[in-house]
Amino acid sequence: MNEAQSLQQAIDEPVRLAEYDPAWPARFEAERKRLLERFPTALIDVQHIGSTAIPGMPAKPIIDVMAGVASMAMADSLFELILDHGYVTSVEFNTCLTDRRWFMRHVNGRRTHHLHVVVHGGNLWHKRLAFRDALCTDAALAERYAALKRELASRHHTDREAYTRAKGEFVRSVIAQ
Repeated sequence: MNEAQSLQQAIDEPVRLAEYDPAWPARFEAERKRLLERFPTALIDVQHIGSTAIPGMPAKPIIDVMAGVASMAMADSLFELILDHGYVTSVEFNTCLTDRRWFMRHVNGRRTHHLHVVVHGGNLWHKRLAFRDALCTDAALAERYAALKRELASRHHTDREAYTRAKGEFVRSVIAQ
Protein backbone atom coordinates (compact mmCIF):
# COMPACT_ATOMS: atom_id res chain seq x y z
CA MET A 1 0.00 0.00 0.00
CA ASN A 2 1.45 3.37 -0.98
CA GLU A 3 1.15 6.62 1.02
CA ALA A 4 -1.86 7.93 -0.94
CA GLN A 5 -3.74 4.63 -0.54
CA SER A 6 -2.95 4.51 3.17
CA LEU A 7 -4.17 8.10 3.61
CA GLN A 8 -7.41 7.34 1.76
CA GLN A 9 -7.95 4.22 3.87
CA ALA A 10 -7.54 6.32 7.03
CA ILE A 11 -10.01 8.92 5.74
CA ASP A 12 -12.57 6.21 4.93
CA GLU A 13 -12.04 4.39 8.23
CA PRO A 14 -15.36 3.61 9.98
CA VAL A 15 -16.23 5.04 13.38
CA ARG A 16 -15.15 2.51 16.00
CA LEU A 17 -14.96 3.40 19.65
CA ALA A 18 -12.50 1.69 21.96
CA GLU A 19 -12.77 1.55 25.72
CA TYR A 20 -10.40 3.91 27.52
CA ASP A 21 -6.78 2.84 27.26
CA PRO A 22 -4.47 3.97 30.08
CA ALA A 23 -1.64 4.05 27.51
CA TRP A 24 -3.21 7.03 25.70
CA PRO A 25 -1.65 9.71 27.96
CA ALA A 26 1.83 8.20 27.38
CA ARG A 27 1.21 8.18 23.62
CA PHE A 28 0.28 11.85 23.85
CA GLU A 29 3.39 12.64 25.91
CA ALA A 30 5.62 10.91 23.36
CA GLU A 31 4.08 12.94 20.52
CA ARG A 32 4.21 16.16 22.57
CA LYS A 33 7.93 15.61 23.16
CA ARG A 34 8.52 14.82 19.48
CA LEU A 35 6.73 18.02 18.38
CA LEU A 36 8.45 20.25 20.93
CA GLU A 37 11.85 18.88 19.96
CA ARG A 38 11.15 19.65 16.29
CA PHE A 39 9.45 23.05 16.84
CA PRO A 40 10.87 24.35 20.14
CA THR A 41 10.38 28.05 19.45
CA ALA A 42 7.22 27.95 17.31
CA LEU A 43 5.03 25.93 19.69
CA ILE A 44 4.07 27.83 22.82
CA ASP A 45 2.27 24.90 24.41
CA VAL A 46 1.04 21.43 23.44
CA GLN A 47 -2.07 19.96 25.10
CA HIS A 48 -3.86 16.60 25.02
CA ILE A 49 -7.49 17.15 24.01
CA GLY A 50 -10.37 15.03 22.78
CA SER A 51 -11.78 11.89 24.33
CA THR A 52 -8.42 10.14 24.73
CA ALA A 53 -7.53 12.89 27.22
CA ILE A 54 -10.48 12.06 29.49
CA PRO A 55 -9.90 9.14 31.88
CA GLY A 56 -12.49 6.41 31.39
CA MET A 57 -13.95 7.88 28.18
CA PRO A 58 -14.50 5.58 25.19
CA ALA A 59 -12.91 7.04 22.09
CA LYS A 60 -11.82 6.49 18.57
CA PRO A 61 -8.25 5.46 19.47
CA ILE A 62 -6.73 8.59 17.91
CA ILE A 63 -4.67 10.92 20.08
CA ASP A 64 -5.84 14.53 19.63
CA VAL A 65 -3.00 17.00 20.08
CA MET A 66 -3.53 20.76 20.23
CA ALA A 67 -0.44 22.86 19.55
CA GLY A 68 -0.58 26.56 20.39
CA VAL A 69 1.21 29.09 18.20
CA ALA A 70 1.40 32.89 18.28
CA SER A 71 -0.75 33.45 15.16
CA MET A 72 -2.37 31.75 12.21
CA ALA A 73 0.47 33.17 10.11
CA MET A 74 2.82 31.09 12.28
CA ALA A 75 0.57 28.04 11.80
CA ASP A 76 0.74 28.55 8.05
CA SER A 77 4.52 28.91 8.14
CA LEU A 78 4.75 25.51 9.84
CA PHE A 79 2.44 23.77 7.34
CA GLU A 80 5.07 22.12 5.12
CA LEU A 81 7.40 21.46 8.05
CA ILE A 82 4.65 19.54 9.83
CA LEU A 83 4.05 17.50 6.68
CA ASP A 84 7.77 16.73 6.60
CA HIS A 85 7.49 15.58 10.23
CA GLY A 86 5.22 12.61 9.47
CA TYR A 87 1.81 14.21 9.21
CA VAL A 88 -0.54 14.39 6.24
CA THR A 89 -3.53 16.58 5.53
CA SER A 90 -5.96 17.82 2.94
CA VAL A 91 -4.92 21.22 1.64
CA GLU A 92 -8.49 21.79 0.44
CA PHE A 93 -9.90 21.05 3.90
CA ASN A 94 -7.45 23.42 5.56
CA THR A 95 -8.34 26.29 3.20
CA CYS A 96 -11.84 26.37 4.72
CA LEU A 97 -10.52 26.48 8.31
CA THR A 98 -10.05 29.99 9.69
CA ASP A 99 -9.14 29.18 13.30
CA ARG A 100 -6.84 26.17 13.00
CA ARG A 101 -4.77 23.94 10.77
CA TRP A 102 -5.47 20.21 10.90
CA PHE A 103 -3.11 17.29 10.28
CA MET A 104 -3.14 13.56 10.94
CA ARG A 105 -0.64 10.78 11.36
CA HIS A 106 -1.53 7.28 10.32
CA VAL A 107 0.02 3.86 10.23
CA ASN A 108 -1.16 1.19 7.79
CA GLY A 109 -4.33 3.10 6.95
CA ARG A 110 -5.28 3.73 10.59
CA ARG A 111 -5.21 7.17 12.14
CA THR A 112 -3.01 7.43 15.21
CA HIS A 113 -2.88 11.20 15.89
CA HIS A 114 -4.73 14.37 14.96
CA LEU A 115 -2.80 17.62 15.29
CA HIS A 116 -4.76 20.86 15.64
CA VAL A 117 -2.53 23.94 15.34
CA VAL A 118 -4.36 26.92 16.84
CA VAL A 119 -3.62 30.36 18.27
CA HIS A 120 -2.43 29.89 21.83
CA GLY A 121 -4.84 31.63 24.20
CA GLY A 122 -7.35 32.20 21.42
CA ASN A 123 -11.04 31.34 21.41
CA LEU A 124 -10.62 27.80 20.06
CA TRP A 125 -7.74 27.12 22.48
CA HIS A 126 -9.94 28.05 25.44
CA LYS A 127 -13.00 26.16 24.17
CA ARG A 128 -11.14 22.90 23.63
CA LEU A 129 -9.52 23.06 27.07
CA ALA A 130 -12.80 24.05 28.75
CA PHE A 131 -14.57 21.03 27.24
CA ARG A 132 -11.80 18.63 28.24
CA ASP A 133 -11.57 20.04 31.75
CA ALA A 134 -15.36 19.98 32.29
CA LEU A 135 -15.50 16.28 31.40
CA CYS A 136 -12.46 15.48 33.55
CA THR A 137 -14.03 17.10 36.62
CA ASP A 138 -17.70 16.07 36.26
CA ALA A 139 -18.21 12.29 36.19
CA ALA A 140 -21.95 12.53 35.45
CA LEU A 141 -21.33 14.85 32.51
CA ALA A 142 -18.60 12.54 31.22
CA GLU A 143 -20.95 9.54 31.44
CA ARG A 144 -23.66 11.40 29.47
CA TYR A 145 -21.09 12.21 26.80
CA ALA A 146 -19.86 8.59 26.71
CA ALA A 147 -23.44 7.34 26.23
CA LEU A 148 -24.00 9.87 23.44
CA LYS A 149 -20.78 8.86 21.71
CA ARG A 150 -21.73 5.18 21.81
CA GLU A 151 -25.18 5.88 20.37
CA LEU A 152 -23.81 8.15 17.63
CA ALA A 153 -21.02 5.72 16.71
CA SER A 154 -23.67 3.06 16.19
CA ARG A 155 -25.88 5.38 14.14
CA HIS A 156 -23.06 6.95 12.04
CA HIS A 157 -20.74 3.94 11.82
CA THR A 158 -19.66 4.70 8.24
CA ASP A 159 -19.76 8.52 8.33
CA ARG A 160 -17.09 10.15 10.48
CA GLU A 161 -18.21 13.67 9.61
CA ALA A 162 -21.84 12.99 10.58
CA TYR A 163 -20.64 11.44 13.86
CA THR A 164 -18.60 14.56 14.65
CA ARG A 165 -21.40 16.97 13.66
CA ALA A 166 -23.93 15.07 15.78
CA LYS A 167 -21.81 15.63 18.91
CA GLY A 168 -21.76 19.39 18.29
CA GLU A 169 -24.79 20.43 20.31
CA PHE A 170 -23.57 18.58 23.40
CA VAL A 171 -20.09 20.08 23.05
CA ARG A 172 -21.47 23.60 22.61
CA SER A 173 -23.73 23.24 25.67
CA VAL A 174 -20.80 22.15 27.85
CA ILE A 175 -18.61 25.02 26.66
CA ALA A 176 -21.43 27.52 27.23
CA GLN A 177 -21.54 26.54 30.92
